[in-house]
Amino acid sequence: MSSSSPHDSKTAPGTPNGVAAGAGANAGVSAGVSATAGAGSGATAGAPAPRLDLSRPSAWRTARNGFASAFMVLSTLLAVAPLVWVLWSAISKGIGSLLRASWWTNAMDAADQAKWGALHAILGTVEIGLITAVISVPIALLTAIYLVEYARGTKIARVISFAVDVLTGVPSIVAALFIFALVVTTFGSHQSAWAASLALVILMVPTVLRSTEEMLKLVPDSLREASLALGVSKWRTIVSVVLPTSISGIATGIMLGLARVMGETAPLIVLLQFNQYLTVNPNTQTFATLPTIISNAYTQGSADTPTVWGAALTLIVLVMGLNIIAKAISRRYLRRMGR
Repeated sequence: MSSSSPHDSKTAPGTPNGVAAGAGANAGVSAGVSATAGAGSGATAGAPAPRLDLSRPSAWRTARNGFASAFMVLSTLLAVAPLVWVLWSAISKGIGSLLRASWWTNAMDAADQAKWGALHAILGTVEIGLITAVISVPIALLTAIYLVEYARGTKIARVISFAVDVLTGVPSIVAALFIFALVVTTFGSHQSAWAASLALVILMVPTVLRSTEEMLKLVPDSLREASLALGVSKWRTIVSVVLPTSISGIATGIMLGLARVMGETAPLIVLLQFNQYLTVNPNTQTFATLPTIISNAYTQGSADTPTVWGAALTLIVLVMGLNIIAKAISRRYLRRMGR
């Protein structure tokens, strides 16, 4: 009867002795490494972690931040100081004229200069502004609708947008000279409020067009698609969905454009002759506005008078009022859009 070896009883059947011994040795090494790692991690966990004090910036960073803050404050003061100085000068020297009742009821045709008023100039400024708006708004609105709703991304849209950008930077004196050459020289017409309004149209159309275009682009395409999916025509969708959604923003752009042209002087000087009497006929050659009161007094060497400063303050009040209305409409539009 054969006897078995002691090694055979400790080795799994079919497993070579060398492999089993190697596995045992590897297990021992792994256990040693684990013990060493455990001891090392225990030692690391016991040591305090380094703490970074982030509450105290470096001296160089503090100095740099202080310099940047001082520079921004100085820049803001330099930007606001001219506006404050202009407002203070106009208010201090022109408020007396505005507080007189005759300022709002009389023209400059009285024998006593103390009774001079600016009614003719106020009406003339408002009338020219309304004529300009009546001509400019439909042109700008229809052009913006075409660019956004019909010709978006086309070559003609890019050409028109480039032309509008160029027109935005045209100086007011250039627009005035163009209308003078076209209306007065070519067609033989005379200077009038209509001619001045045409020059202001050139300045107002780009402003209103750009603002209207941006407002139309903000209307979600989902509203257009939902309307078209119901079988509504494209033009009906624009009138019933797109324009009502963006009407507040469009009105804001119109007010800002009107505020800009009401303060323009060059077209009025070139295309109007000053008038001291009350007239509201835009076909007459002589017409009065608030800017022409100031320019006429300057040419006569009497710019520093209560009448001139009163006209300046009245013009500032009109322009500021239009800007306040535009801001109120814009705020209402943002509330309506949920922003």
